[in-house]
Amino acid sequence: MLRAMTAAAPPPTDGFPSEPWRQATVPPEPGPGDLAFACPRCRDDVTEAAYGPCTVCRADLRARVRGEARAVAQDDYVPKLNVTPNAVALKD
Repeated sequence: MLRAMTAAAPPPTDGFPSEPWRQATVPPEPGPGDLAFACPRCRDDVTEAAYGPCTVCRADLRARVRGEARAVAQDDYVPKLNVTPNAVALKD
């Protein structure tokens, strides 16, 4: 006849919990606009939606580096002399 084993496992004696993953908590993901970091340009502490220059630095960069739009005239495409036409396209 088989006897049921009712002996419980002894509690851990080394100070670690038996199931550490049950006690671990993961912080929630930050919402948009919740990233706090130092601006890589001016080193001020800011809270922005994404890492990069802060709003003030972006406005300053746009004011300083903005270029004028201009129309660029392009010549018609002329193939080089060493380019031969496709043999199938030349079939009569």
